[in-house]
Amino acid sequence: MGRHSPRRCAPTVVRCTAAVLATALGAIIQPTAAEPSARIGVVVMHGKGGSPTKYVAALASSLEEKGYLAANLEMPWSGNRNYDANVADAESQVESALGALRARGAVKLFIAGHSQGGLFALYFGGQHPVDGVIVIAPGGNVGSPVYRDKLGGSVEKARKLIADGKGNEKTRFLDLEGSKGTYPVVCTPANYLSWFDPDGAMNEMAAVKHMNPQVPVLFIVPTGDYPPLLKAKEPMFAALPRHPLTRLYEPEVAHLDAPTASVDEIVRWIGGVVARPGAVVQVAPPALRAGLERPASQLE
Repeated sequence: MGRHSPRRCAPTVVRCTAAVLATALGAIIQPTAAEPSARIGVVVMHGKGGSPTKYVAALASSLEEKGYLAANLEMPWSGNRNYDANVADAESQVESALGALRARGAVKLFIAGHSQGGLFALYFGGQHPVDGVIVIAPGGNVGSPVYRDKLGGSVEKARKLIADGKGNEKTRFLDLEGSKGTYPVVCTPANYLSWFDPDGAMNEMAAVKHMNPQVPVLFIVPTGDYPPLLKAKEPMFAALPRHPLTRLYEPEVAHLDAPTASVDEIVRWIGGVVARPGAVVQVAPPALRAGLERPASQLE
């Protein structure tokens, strides 16, 4: 079970079962013969400290079983990689995966991410052409007061090392994850600052407000998510640019279970986006994106 909210009807939350939704909506939002699932590509990204074989594995494999083309990536924030690449390198990694899906026959391309992967998906969606963004229990907001307090010393350490010409020399910094607090990571100061600059790519509200207004978002927040992430749900969703296919979905599960619990909803939503007339979107020009930087209250 989960709760659904369309972008234009945020005050009303409707409870309904997957079976009811499938019956009521299946005829109009399933991929059409002209757009079979085999021509739809989805890049999947795990959360902080995770991997493709953990909490997003069932999502990626389910999409493949349903005929979609899926790329389940190991990103720089995985437990194995420890920020061995910067934000720009991560963007290139996703772009390469999208290109590989296109080479396999995909004509519609989506990106999906869980936790920190969800926040990065939002950031990526504001910078690159995709057909839709799937954000699952987004987390890792370096602009939050908690991150600034807990990791501020590491951020300043990275800035100083870069200023001293030591930006590419690996050293020890702190990372933060809601369920276990702070913990050490070893990477270059340049890479660390790329990810943890409070005003950088992983600033939650900046990523939301810079989303391409032409790109729909499936915004998934489980009802059993961590309290800080639940608190961020309303302001984040309200700040998204208006789009008729942007939706809020609230599966009744915990943070780590959200990707698996959302498979059917993700498939239905992708079908609706694909069925809607229109070509692959283009990124809004910088001037337009700058114009979108306004308080969430002005976006309602």
